[in-house]
Amino acid sequence: MSDVYLSSGLRTPFVKAGGSFAKYTALDLSRPVAAAMAAKARPDFLIWGQVIPDPAISNIGRELVFEAGLDPEIPAFSTVMACSTSFGAAIQASGMVGRGGTHLALVGGVETMSHVPLALKSSVADTIFAQFPKDPEAALKTLSSVTPDDYNLPRGWANRISGRSMGEHTEDTIKRFGITREEQDRIALWSHQRAIAGQDEGFFSDLVLPFGDIDHDTFPRRDTSAERLAALKPAFDPVNGSLTAGNSSPLTDGASSLWVADKEGLARLGGAYAAKLVDWEIAAMDFRLDEGILMAPARAIPRLLARHGLKFADIALWEIHEAFAAQAAANVKMASDPAYRREKAKVDVDLGEFPWDRFNPNGGSTAIGHPFAATGARILSQAVKELSAMPKGSRAIVSVCADGGQGTVALLENV
Repeated sequence: MSDVYLSSGLRTPFVKAGGSFAKYTALDLSRPVAAAMAAKARPDFLIWGQVIPDPAISNIGRELVFEAGLDPEIPAFSTVMACSTSFGAAIQASGMVGRGGTHLALVGGVETMSHVPLALKSSVADTIFAQFPKDPEAALKTLSSVTPDDYNLPRGWANRISGRSMGEHTEDTIKRFGITREEQDRIALWSHQRAIAGQDEGFFSDLVLPFGDIDHDTFPRRDTSAERLAALKPAFDPVNGSLTAGNSSPLTDGASSLWVADKEGLARLGGAYAAKLVDWEIAAMDFRLDEGILMAPARAIPRLLARHGLKFADIALWEIHEAFAAQAAANVKMASDPAYRREKAKVDVDLGEFPWDRFNPNGGSTAIGHPFAATGARILSQAVKELSAMPKGSRAIVSVCADGGQGTVALLENV
């Protein structure tokens, strides 16, 4: 197979759900991103994702081709893998470019967490659907008598199998692996401080596409401090919990994109930021046990490093998704634990000590925001730009955990 490269894409600012972008749909947010990307180069195909679905759209990727004014002859499809959605899209595209006459893929994702569709229970929906063709009045009468008991109401982004939210599962992780409140708040503080510094230094200027009247991510707080974070109350377990609004990623609206290319496709992009996708690992775990639901990267990271004979210190850049600061801390802690690596990752190698000074240098999801399907493309684009400023041969690990006990990890290299 041909070498595969990732090139940084554009994204909207990430903003609070229910705020400035609440009046927009997923296609509204995606349209300017895809149009601006396609204005630079025509993709051979497009993959787009959305975790919280719009019931009126069956294939947001194909809809986006038309909405953004792209060439209608560009094939497009959709994908979903919870928080790893657009990361998964990049992996999918990496197996396609260089084959079938394709050289350049546009991938991305969008989430409008401002808008959560309500679904009728199947028995009620089936009754109404069956009535409409024969007796519309009866269907309307049935619809008018619908009660709250007739809906499948969402509960805090809960996992379907467990019925528990990501925060509740992560409280299990905290207790299981002894992650302290101080550790969590320290990572959260780093995230905000580094994101603010990145904004001040212009790091995000060519990654973030202004949308509406917003031209920057609105979550990073210039005034946060260890004392302010420590004063916040637990959000998921008021008695024994340590997850707070300050050390957890916020509900977010936003869209992001990324290029995936072989050498021919990369040439079409000109002098864009780019890094070689050396390898990747997708891991899954049984989250019904006591680890929590977001620990798959602790398996994927050691496997990927061991496959290439690398240690933690050989990686110049670590971009790790902060769904919760605790989850990032737990994955690093257990990937660093020899017994855990042997038992869970089936890897028996010495990886050395983790270099926290190379972690999320321009902030992570705790400060920047986390629109589920958009996070993968955001973090990969950010990593590619950061890596491009480092010496040739420098390597990066990018890691994203996902609902369902899954995770995606990539090894990148500046070539």
